[in-house]
Amino acid sequence: MSDEPLNEQEAVEIPPTLGDLQELVDEILLAVEGARTMPLSSSVMLDREQLLEMLYRLRDELPDELRAARWMVREREVFVARTNEKAREMLERARARSDELVADSYIVREAVEEANALIRHAEGEATRIRLEAEDFSEKALEDAENALTDLLAQVRRARAALYQVRQPGVPADGGDVAKA
Repeated sequence: MSDEPLNEQEAVEIPPTLGDLQELVDEILLAVEGARTMPLSSSVMLDREQLLEMLYRLRDELPDELRAARWMVREREVFVARTNEKAREMLERARARSDELVADSYIVREAVEEANALIRHAEGEATRIRLEAEDFSEKALEDAENALTDLLAQVRRARAALYQVRQPGVPADGGDVAKA
């Protein structure tokens, strides 16, 4: 990157907020609510292009945390597999070294002790790396879960508001039916 200041013409992309996503969901809900019903049916006619455009926008504007969480899960699996492979290699080297030392009968006792230490070290290192990978993944998944929980709560509130408006006998403005 250069140290030159940004020109006023260069646009900086601002990530969508949960409020932006809520507005987009509201637009989709309004499009479905306002759709004309087909004669003699409860089916409705929707502008397919408009609805698809809004759904594509919604998908594109989902928080990066969701994409990051999926990426982190995949990375965690790769990392754990790599770690397990390294641990297997270390154990194989330790066993091979142990076999070499045992072959020399005059240093059998020292060989067994060193091999056991190598194996313990390799197992401890593998466990440590695996636990670190799990902790990292757990934190990333927790962050993603929190973001999804917030988004789900907003969707549920919107749906509850939609159903409340639809309740028969209850005016949309919340007034008394008898007064109307």
